[in-house]
Amino acid sequence: MKAVLQRVSEARVTVEGEVIGEIGPGLLVLLCAERGDTEAVADKLLAKMLKLRIFADEAGKMNRSLQDIGGGLLLVSQFTLAADTSGGNRPSFGQAAAPDEGRRLYDYVVAQARAAHPVVQTGRFAADMQVQLVNDGPVTIPMQMSA
Repeated sequence: MKAVLQRVSEARVTVEGEVIGEIGPGLLVLLCAERGDTEAVADKLLAKMLKLRIFADEAGKMNRSLQDIGGGLLLVSQFTLAADTSGGNRPSFGQAAAPDEGRRLYDYVVAQARAAHPVVQTGRFAADMQVQLVNDGPVTIPMQMSA
């Protein structure tokens, strides 16, 4: 699985003019399931996201996790993270999980996140979404987990 974590002071997802997910300070996570990904891979990625120390402590050092600060987690599916741009000018998405499998793994991550963290919002799988955010720092961290 691939993810892009963005530390935000606020973020929201809109579909057809309606806000469907919104958080204050926390993490906006763009999430992509790839071929061969499993629940075990998803569990490792989620555990790392929740414990990654990228929020400032009292001394201003990145020493606190999302769980430490009780921040929001906004999970947005984004299959385009699987893009392969090595051949030509049109990206290939052959590494992305098939839509049914991608949805299943995205829903799994959302359910596991809600069981582990108090503030979880989402986008809508396969929807045309508009994502707005105020990146705090800016802090943007790409992550990849595999079996």
